[in-house]
Amino acid sequence: MSVYKVIELVGTSTVGWEDATKSALSLASKSLRDLRIAEVTKFDVTLDDKGQVSQYRTKLAVSFKFEGT
Repeated sequence: MSVYKVIELVGTSTVGWEDATKSALSLASKSLRDLRIAEVTKFDVTLDDKGQVSQYRTKLAVSFKFEGT
C-alpha cells in the first residue's frame, strides 16, 4: 500500500511555459524524492508596465510518495 502527497508548485520563466514547468520540476526534484506525476493546472503570464509579457508562469499539481513514520 502506498500513499502520495500532492502539492502545488508555480514555475516561472522569461522564455516560455515549457521552460517554467521544467524549472519548477527540476528544483522540486532536488528536495522531494520519488516524484510521480505532475499535472499542469494553469498557465498565465505577468506583464510589464508596457503590457508586454515579462514572465511565463505554470501552476502544477505534483505528487510524490509519502513516507510516514
